[in-house]
Formats: sequence, C-alpha cells, structure tokens
Amino acid sequence: VAANRVMKSVTSWLERKLFLKVNTTKTKVTRPGGGAFLGFGFWNDRSAWKCRPLPDRFQRLYDKCREVLLRKRAVARPLAAIFIRLNQIIRGWINYYRIGNMKGAMDEFGQWLRHKVRVIIMKQWKTPKTIYRNLKIMREWAKSNLSDVELYKTANTRLGWYRRGRYLIVNYLLSPKALETPNKKTGRPGLVNPLEYYLTSLQ
Repeated sequence: VAANRVMKSVTSWLERKLFLKVNTTKTKVTRPGGGAFLGFGFWNDRSAWKCRPLPDRFQRLYDKCREVLLRKRAVARPLAAIFIRLNQIIRGWINYYRIGNMKGAMDEFGQWLRHKVRVIIMKQWKTPKTIYRNLKIMREWAKSNLSDVELYKTANTRLGWYRRGRYLIVNYLLSPKALETPNKKTGRPGLVNPLEYYLTSLQ
C-alpha cells in the first residue's frame, strides 16, 4: 500500500512539474528481484544487491553478431570490415552493460564468437591448397612445431566448415591472440576479446 502511494505521488510530480508522460503500462510496484530496469535484472547475493543484463539482452547481442557473421554474406566481405563491425557491436554493448555482473557470460560469448570467426576465415580460404598454405603461415607466426602432415590432414578433411572450426589445430593456430593481433598488410584490426574488454572497463 505504501509503495503504491509513493508511486502515485512520484508520478503526479513528474507529470505536473516536469511535464513528463509516465507510461502506466510499464510502471509498477515490484520486488527488486522480480523487476527489470533499463535492461538489467537484480538479485541479492546475501552481501549486497547486484545487477546483470537480462537474458533477452544477451540474446540481442548474439543475434547482432550472428547477423554480421552470416556465412553466405560474410565470406564475400573483407575480414577487416567484419572485425570493425563486430568490434563496434561488442564495445557498445559492454560499455552500456558493464556495471552488470557478467564475467562468465562474456567468457562464453567470446568462445562462441571466435569459433564463428574461425569458420568464416576457413570458408574464405576455400580450397584445401589455400588452407594448407595459410595454416603454414600461421604456424610460422605462432612458432609452432606442428608437422606438415598434421596441417595437410586439417586442410583436406571432408568435415563441414562448422566442425572444421572446432579442430584443435585450427583453434591453436587461429588462437585468441592471433585474432586479437591487427594485420597491418590487410588493414584488419584486432578482434575485441569480450572478457578482457569487460574486465578492463571495470578498472
């Protein structure tokens, strides 16, 4: 009863003094743990009340990145343009929601993102010959001792592109560090690491 009285008083003040229109369908009295505000949900971890982005906000982030990484379109675009757009989406989303508790979610999102990017890169390389040549280049960059036979098997596998992106060799050579390092020759920027960017934004 008291909460409803306060809400009515505040609503009246906003409309009379500030001439703002309060949306009555979205304005309600609720417990902190059962409500949502500006895309955040709230919970009490016994020490203090904390917030985190709502599940549908995470879904929007995935959907935006998925649209950029749609395979039939992305393979025809320069990798630099893809990375620039992804970085814009990720930085903008994290800058808004950084006050929320989402370390685990950002780690999971980063793994998903890098896998999708690896699939696009492999698909752009297209032929086994090109894949083999580029894997050898990445081997030299990573200073790895992977054998030519291992790279040849990876390049000539008959598995689909999605499963190729999960290959241990592909994950090792197209590591987070490799994706985060800019390519000066092609003008490709480094791909933002969501977890690292989120943790840095808290400092």
